Parts: sequence; C-alpha cells; structure tokens
Amino acid sequence: MDKVPMTSGGHKALEAELTDLKKVQRPNVIEAIATAREHGDLSENAEYHAAREQQSFIEGRIKELEGALSNAQVINVSTMSGDTVKFGATVTIVDEDTDEEQTIQIVGQYESNADEGKISITAPLARALIGKSVEDSVSVVTPKGERTYEILDVDWKD
Repeated sequence: MDKVPMTSGGHKALEAELTDLKKVQRPNVIEAIATAREHGDLSENAEYHAAREQQSFIEGRIKELEGALSNAQVINVSTMSGDTVKFGATVTIVDEDTDEEQTIQIVGQYESNADEGKISITAPLARALIGKSVEDSVSVVTPKGERTYEILDVDWKD
C-alpha cells in the first residue's frame, strides 16, 4: 500500500480519535444494543436498529483509521525550513483580484479541515502551491472560476 503523509499533529489527532472509538464509543454502543434487545421484538425496535447502524459506522471508522495509521508517513514539519512550499507548510496567500489574504496549511487527506485552514495535499490549490516560492503567483481553477494567488509567506509550524 502507498504511504499516507501526515503531520505529527495530525497523527496524534487520529490516534486520539481511534482510542476514543475503541475505549469509549464502541463499549457505549454495545451497551445500547444490549439495552435495546431487552425491549423485545427486534424487527420493530428503532433503538436497536439505530444502535446497530452506529456500531457499523464506528467499526468502519476504526478500520479506516487503523489502515491510515499503519501506512502513515509522519513528517515533522517543525524541522523543515525554506521559502519553497512543500507538504506541511503554512502558506499565506493573497487573491490577486480581491486582495483577500488567507493562511492555509498543506496537510494529509485524513487531517484536512477547511474550517481550521488545513487543506489536503490533493486539493487543487495545494497542488498548485507545491514547489512554488514566496512572491510567486499561481493560478487555480475553482468552482467560481480561475483564481490567481500570490504567495506572501511560507512558515513551518506543526
């Protein structure tokens, strides 16, 4: 299998989620299933079916996280430096049309979160930024049309 790149912070977050799923959520849903079974006829028991569905989701997520963590290539971003954008870089860019600045970090697919300013290495913007340096301009095709950004800063914090 291919290695899955992730920051050390992302790796710790996935490990914490996996621990929570195994030690807290899995036992809780097993208990909910047992309680629902006590209510009798399972064919019309909504609590039982909801608990089984939740169990299925939890088991699937556990399997997904175990796979990602077993193939993880953890990259310690704090040891990196330079003005060229690479995986893990925190990049400040400005939209050349609107002068709107934003700061994003390029991370692995399992740790991306747009609300936190973390975008996946596979995202079109991240792919356009990789290999570029401060003061370079990049063009990206977005759902709103083509956008051009200038790189203002490249920082290395985890």
